[in-house]
Amino acid sequence: MVSASPCRRLLQSSFVVDDLEQACLKWVETTGIGPFLLVSHIKLEELSYRGRPGSSLDFSVAIAQGGGVQVELVQQHCDNPSAYRDLIAKGERGFHHIGFYPDDYDATYAFYARQGHQPAVEGVFGDKRFVYFDTNAAIGCMVELIEQNPIQSDFFARIEAAAKNWDGVTDPIRPGFP
Repeated sequence: MVSASPCRRLLQSSFVVDDLEQACLKWVETTGIGPFLLVSHIKLEELSYRGRPGSSLDFSVAIAQGGGVQVELVQQHCDNPSAYRDLIAKGERGFHHIGFYPDDYDATYAFYARQGHQPAVEGVFGDKRFVYFDTNAAIGCMVELIEQNPIQSDFFARIEAAAKNWDGVTDPIRPGFP
């Protein structure tokens, strides 16, 4: 029997999309979830892809709070290999991963590694580590771990606050960082 994960609180459900702004508006229209905080053209230069040095990635994300879980929409702008393209082809859209924000990143990382799940992509963004474990064969999607840090925690708090006070109409897509 496998031991329980050190982190079982789901932070987000993530979807890869081909047009980020259109996808945000469709989510708002269809589900009422919003507003989405948009972070455009995130560039990752130092990363590992499937255990080897990876090419840079250029992608944008938009995140909204839907109750206790964030809805994250991701659009990859470049054609480089990535965890996103591993599951969702260019021009397509679909469910990609669930994300966790563990108190103990190393213990949670070790939990997934002990199960035999391989990192599809891992690296550092700013001063925080992240990894996408390829758990697709086991659960039908990847698992992302995000190392906690104050800047990321503040961003997640702003997402939650925006949803709590939102009127459902005004500014459905907002800048993620001032």
